[in-house]
Amino acid sequence: MENLSYAVVQVVHNFGAVAVVGGAAFALYSGATAALHQKLAWLVGLGWAAQAMSGMGFAAVSYYYYDELPDIHGIAMAALIIKMLCAVFGVSLAIIYLRYSATLAVERRHLAWLLLTVLGLTALTAAAFLRWFS
Repeated sequence: MENLSYAVVQVVHNFGAVAVVGGAAFALYSGATAALHQKLAWLVGLGWAAQAMSGMGFAAVSYYYYDELPDIHGIAMAALIIKMLCAVFGVSLAIIYLRYSATLAVERRHLAWLLLTVLGLTALTAAAFLRWFS
């Protein structure tokens, strides 16, 4: 049951990663309409929320089965903090985009998508370090 629990959390985490990186990159390079950009902002924002919730899910599964949180330190802890910061900034930026994109200049909207793409790629890179250094 433990492996199934981790696998289900991993599936959510993987789909969140696809949403944050793929959605932002598509918005950045597709020449999509403003209406599609709004939908993509929802997708990316929800993807970041899925990342955060599934990250907590990993900790919850560990705590449930071992009565303690995973023992990580050094590079793994730095990677986890980076991922958490990316999630906070990613959700925040998606919300700001949804709230103000209609009044933002094209350059500012493009910058928002560029930042969301960089945040997604940074979190994805940090995930590799977290996985292999923990």
